[in-house]
Amino acid sequence: MNITADMVKQLRERTGAGMMDCKKALTEKEGEIEKAIEFLREKGLSAAAKKAGRIAAEGIVDSYIHGEGRIGVLIEVNIETDFAARNSEFKTFVRDIAMQVAASKPEYVRKEEVPAEILEKEKQILRAQALNEGKPEKIIEKIIEGRIVKFYTEKCLLEQPWIKDTDKTIQQLLSEKIALIGENINIRRFVRYEKGEGLTKREDNLAEEVAKAIG
Repeated sequence: MNITADMVKQLRERTGAGMMDCKKALTEKEGEIEKAIEFLREKGLSAAAKKAGRIAAEGIVDSYIHGEGRIGVLIEVNIETDFAARNSEFKTFVRDIAMQVAASKPEYVRKEEVPAEILEKEKQILRAQALNEGKPEKIIEKIIEGRIVKFYTEKCLLEQPWIKDTDKTIQQLLSEKIALIGENINIRRFVRYEKGEGLTKREDNLAEEVAKAIG
């Protein structure tokens, strides 16, 4: 496959890896960007991968209020230096993540945070669903595996499609910002409040509403 300069540029922007390393990764993975990103991470050539182990103890706690006080989010995002924490690119990123939490209602930052008992309960539910659908026993584990991916996408912030560009996950957006700013960034924690949560109320498409509000 012909690897174009534009493909190399795109991969370099996503990972911060060197030009030749990007070209090699694309060649190895036949031009598939996502597989090339994984290849670079495995080889330790991604800028995000190299910075992942570095301590990020600075950063900001930000808030986002949506719909005249209907939804509120508090979020802490860490970065390595106080100087970078004042960077407009970093501040915009934090605000975007707060909006994501408001719109998409994740419960965890990353899939590793999902308690084992919650995951096991979900697998039991998925198994019962597959059996009720008449799926053969021999393929049920594969079905569960595929549906757990969807569960992670719904519940875990880093696995979700970004509301401003659904072709990109929050993890991919995070990696891009690490490469761009040049410091490790860690989305540490968030709290999401919704007015009347737990009470009977009309259902709205919150993702669509927040997306309209941010243009």
